[in-house]
Amino acid sequence: MLRPRVQVTDESGVRVLAARGEFVGGKETDTLREAFAEEAEKGTDRLLIDLADVTYLNSSALGVLISAHTNFSKREGKLGLCNVSDGITNIFVITKLSLVFNVYGNREEGLAALSAG
Repeated sequence: MLRPRVQVTDESGVRVLAARGEFVGGKETDTLREAFAEEAEKGTDRLLIDLADVTYLNSSALGVLISAHTNFSKREGKLGLCNVSDGITNIFVITKLSLVFNVYGNREEGLAALSAG
């Protein structure tokens, strides 16, 4: 199992949270939750979550993503996902989360969309 990690950078006026590993609950999901909480405290209003190196998300991790989306929506911020694997995309389709999140094919598309307007 890949140990989950989160790296946050600034690109084109957008905060990019690049996640890596398997987010299966417990400490692993706490890593993700803490990263979102830190961005909320900073008042980040544009966040792109890059899932290129995420191999698994369980229901707890999905809950963390939903919570982040809700937080950004309340603050009128922009949040998007990019580089979502086919397996995770299937989870989003089955749970109808594909209707909730803005999902971009790659980081460049996400940055362009979130930095506009």
